[in-house]
Amino acid sequence: MLAQDLARCLADGAAHSGAALAARFGVTRAAVWKHVEELRSAGLPVAAAAGQGYRLARPFEPLDAARIRAELAPGWRARLAGLQVAWELDSTSSALLRAGAAGAAAPAVCLAERQSGGRGRRGRQWQSPLGNVYFSLLWRFDAGMAALSGLSLAVGVAVVQALGDVGASGLGLKWPNDVLRDGAKLAGVLVELGGEFLGPCHAVIGIGINLVAPPVPDQPVTALAAQGLQPSRNVLVARLVERLGAVLERFASGGFAAVHADYAALDLLRDRALRVSDARGQREGVGAGVDARGALLVREGADLVRYDSAEVTVRAA
Repeated sequence: MLAQDLARCLADGAAHSGAALAARFGVTRAAVWKHVEELRSAGLPVAAAAGQGYRLARPFEPLDAARIRAELAPGWRARLAGLQVAWELDSTSSALLRAGAAGAAAPAVCLAERQSGGRGRRGRQWQSPLGNVYFSLLWRFDAGMAALSGLSLAVGVAVVQALGDVGASGLGLKWPNDVLRDGAKLAGVLVELGGEFLGPCHAVIGIGINLVAPPVPDQPVTALAAQGLQPSRNVLVARLVERLGAVLERFASGGFAAVHADYAALDLLRDRALRVSDARGQREGVGAGVDARGALLVREGADLVRYDSAEVTVRAA
């Protein structure tokens, strides 16, 4: 996998000549150029200068399982049953869904530098350029899927907390699964469930965080880089594991009600004029927070209407 090796080599920030890279990896200079183009098309800004060679135009820290484990608090380091870091997967969540169905131990984390089939809510494709964080966590619950209402909202709280740990500020949550800053999407959450409806089950919690924003034509996006932040991705992942673990333990014992107040403090839709679309059509109202199960509350005239997250789209009116 020359592209992966080349990315790791260039991550030192120094300039490397095509001849030196060819000799290092035992390939032709043409092969080096081909894989440089592959990295560029994947979103890594490889600059080339005559007489100097190739170097990165911005920092890139490869994900490293050993570094992530070293950054974890000892308790979580011992508890984490699995930690996979891949160069490319169809999606980190798909990998853990397969593992979960096969009985893999939990909690387990899967990360990838690239995804060929990353996805968001309602089947949307999640753009996956190099340099962001594509993270999934396998977590098992003794209660069934019926008890997991509001889980994606609780996860959003943990994501904001982890981002705060690395210096991000001014963040809020847009129901049901987006982390925003200044009205633009910084991170997204997708929760997928398996197991029994009323018995033991597992959740695969997928999280995408923009350190460098991908091009998304239908919505405004932002990135940590836009705030002047370049945190260590390995440190961010470690904080994410710890924050998620703490929130999920609270959720397992008390449901969404246990983190309701934390979510309310970050709720960007409360008291906002909203346009809500679902299978029944489009309605307008004013956000009234969320209930103890995580359903969106919208005041529509004299009525207080509840919406779940299955097939609902919410926009500012």
